[in-house]
Amino acid sequence: MFAVTGMTGQVGAAVADHLLKDGAEVRAVVRNPEKAAGWKARGCELAVADINDAASLTFAFEDAEAVFLVIPPLFDPTPGFPEVRTMLATLKTALEAAKPGKLVCLSTVGAQAAQPNLLSQLGIVEKELSTLSIPVAFLRAAWFMENAAWDVAPARESGAIPSFLQPLDRVVPMVAVDDIGALGARMLREDWQGVRLAELEAEERVSPAMIAAAFAKALGKPVAAQLVPRDSWEELFRTQGMKNPEPRIRMLDGFNEGWIDFESGREKSLKGTTTIETAIRRLVSGA
Repeated sequence: MFAVTGMTGQVGAAVADHLLKDGAEVRAVVRNPEKAAGWKARGCELAVADINDAASLTFAFEDAEAVFLVIPPLFDPTPGFPEVRTMLATLKTALEAAKPGKLVCLSTVGAQAAQPNLLSQLGIVEKELSTLSIPVAFLRAAWFMENAAWDVAPARESGAIPSFLQPLDRVVPMVAVDDIGALGARMLREDWQGVRLAELEAEERVSPAMIAAAFAKALGKPVAAQLVPRDSWEELFRTQGMKNPEPRIRMLDGFNEGWIDFESGREKSLKGTTTIETAIRRLVSGA
């Protein structure tokens, strides 16, 4: 039995889907069972748990061959990241009490970066969970190709997509969620001791201009990427409701300046098979 968190989101769903297709038994660890009705219909066992409740998490993780953990994203953290630190204290208590066979945790490209930024939260996660007494693996995934879902409407309506990644011809590591799911499901079945690290990106790195070209091909019309000026970001993010936009701004700076990248480098990272053209075509078609 594999316990999977985050199944109402993208990556947890992709991991569970690959496990089920391979005939594995899956326990969906969810906060709201109503949102997981589709997984129950596919034969998953449901375990209702809250990320801040050690007792319910312990019950959800008990007797699991392995756990796939997705830390709930926090895009507007308090300075110092107290939210993720509190969450980790609860998770560590539950995992040590339940003692599943192993843990695979979704992490991110740049988790090791020295400069503070939004992704530093996953660096904290890696440091804290590395002290567990069970085998632990961190799946560091590149920028999700599916983040371009926000661009579908403007690409259709105006033929222009805004880009915080810049310059427009600069390539950055990206990956499709389905490829993350495939690797995550495979890692759950593998054996290792201690702490393991896997870094995953697509075969080809992707620029904003390439994303625009993929939209143009999928929509059959011209589409261009347009820079969102760096000096407008803070005001824009605060207008959107953010109280502490600095970590997000520094994350974008990290991609644009190149100090957010894989620790092992491009040559040693694992490679997914999905291209940006395929990912954008799926987004446009709603698949």
